[in-house]
Amino acid sequence: MVASPSPRNEPIAGRHRVAVVGGGSAGISVAARLRRAGVTGITLVEPSDSHWYQPLWTLVGGGQAPLRSTRRPEASVVPDGVRWIRRAARAVDPEARTLTLDTGSELAYEYLVMAPGLQLDWDGVPGLAGAMAHDRVCSNYAPEYAPRTWELIKGMRSGTAVFTHPATPLKCGGAPQKIAYLAADHWRRRKVLDHIRVVLVIPDPVLFKVPEWERVLERVARRYGIEVRLSSEMTAVDADRGEVVLTDRANGTAETVPYDLLHAVPPQSAPDWVKRSPLADPASPQGFVAADRHTLRHPRYPTVFTLGDVANLPTSKTGAAIRKQAPVVAANLIDAMAGRRPARRYDGYTSCPLVTARDRMVLAEFDYDLKPAPTFPLIDTFRERRDMWLFKRYALPQLYWRGMLTGRI
Repeated sequence: MVASPSPRNEPIAGRHRVAVVGGGSAGISVAARLRRAGVTGITLVEPSDSHWYQPLWTLVGGGQAPLRSTRRPEASVVPDGVRWIRRAARAVDPEARTLTLDTGSELAYEYLVMAPGLQLDWDGVPGLAGAMAHDRVCSNYAPEYAPRTWELIKGMRSGTAVFTHPATPLKCGGAPQKIAYLAADHWRRRKVLDHIRVVLVIPDPVLFKVPEWERVLERVARRYGIEVRLSSEMTAVDADRGEVVLTDRANGTAETVPYDLLHAVPPQSAPDWVKRSPLADPASPQGFVAADRHTLRHPRYPTVFTLGDVANLPTSKTGAAIRKQAPVVAANLIDAMAGRRPARRYDGYTSCPLVTARDRMVLAEFDYDLKPAPTFPLIDTFRERRDMWLFKRYALPQLYWRGMLTGRI
C-alpha cells in the first residue's frame, strides 16, 4: 500500500512498529523477511519510484546488458503488508525514536532499520561533477552515465583510457577495475589494444586485498598490458583540457595525465543527514552508521539495526554481503522485539564477481578475516570461468528479483 503524503510539519499518525529507511536491496530484503516471519506494522521510507539492480551496471557499461533490464518500479518490490511512505528521511532522533521526513513531518517508531545506502560525492574531486557532462567522461556508478561508457569504449581506436577507484569505501569495490578488463578485452578483440594506453588507478598498495584473487587479477592486468597505479587516486579533473590529476598516496606526488576516455568513480559516503545523526560512527570519516559487526545492532541504541552500504562494517559493500546480512538483521530484530538477546551472527561474508573478460569471471568470496569463503564447493572459483560469467549475467539477476527481494534466499 502506498501512503499518501502527510501534511507538512504534521506527525504521521501513530507509532510505527518497525520503520525501514531505504527501499534498496537491503531495506526490501529485511522487510520481506520480517513479513514472512509474521511481523506487522512495518513502514518503508523511500522517495524513489524506481528500484535498480545495480550489479548489472558494469555489464551495461561493457555493452553486455541493456539498462532497462536493471530497473523495476519500486511499487513492484515493496512486500505486501508493508506501508510505503514515498518520502525521504532527513533526520533521526534515536532517543525520542523519531524520523523527520523531507516534508518536516515526524514518524515515530519502536524499532528502526537503517538501510538508506550511500551517496556519490561527485563534488569530492575538483572538476569531477562538471566533467560528467563531457562526452569523454563516463561512470558505471549512475544509470544516467553507464550507457555512455559503452559508447566510448566501442568508439575508441587509440589514445589513453583512465579508470579510477576512489580512496573511500564504495559499493562493489571490484567494479572500478572490472570495466577496465571488459574494455581492454573488447579492444583486444578489435585488434586496437596495442594502440591504447590503459591506466588503472587503485588507492590501495595491492590490486585486491585477498591474496588468492590478487594473483589472478595481476595476471589479468598483465595480459592486457594495463598500467596499474597502486596507492594512487584521482584528485582533480579538467574536462575542457581532457586531463586528470593522479596523486600518489604514498609520497604525495601528482601527475597530470591526458585522457581520451575517463571512467570515473566518485568518492562515496553516508547520506549527509546520516553523517549528522547520532547514529554515525565516530570512527568513520564518511559518517557510516555504527553497528556491532556480528549482530548488526547499533552499539548505543538497541532499537536500531543497520545493514548494507550505510553500515560501517570492515567488509566490502556488495549485494552478496546484504544477502547474508538481511537474515541476521531480521532474526535479531525479532529477538529484540521478543525481549531476547540477538542470537544470529554475521561473519563478514561478501563476494565480488570479478569480470575479467567479455566471457570470463572469477568469483571472490571471503569473510572479515579476508579468508576465502567459497559457496560453490565443486567449482574452482579461483580461475576465470565462462560458467561464472553466465551465472552473473543471467542467474544472479533472477535470484535477486525472485529470491533475495522476496525474502526467500
